[in-house]
Amino acid sequence: MAALQYYDVILKPVITEKSMSGMGEKKYTFLVHPEANKTQIKEAVEKMFEGTKVKKVNTMNADGKKKRRGMVVGKTAKTKKAIVQLTEESKDIEIFTGL
Repeated sequence: MAALQYYDVILKPVITEKSMSGMGEKKYTFLVHPEANKTQIKEAVEKMFEGTKVKKVNTMNADGKKKRRGMVVGKTAKTKKAIVQLTEESKDIEIFTGL
């Protein structure tokens, strides 16, 4: 696979009750590319959102779920989530404001 660029790493934000409660502690949750590692995620967040400084990145892999359609059994795509914690003096990420 070709090298990932920073704009390919973060796919979309995860907006759930649990992720919204973490925003008070400056923790933001993103759906990221399954091949991305923690340093790539850190660089992507700092480049995409100006004024942010990443303190810590936690990642989790989720396997695809089994789905049936009649007699045919298949699996959905596997996903990877990243919880990014920003430093205290860092700016907030604007896409989450007003939610």
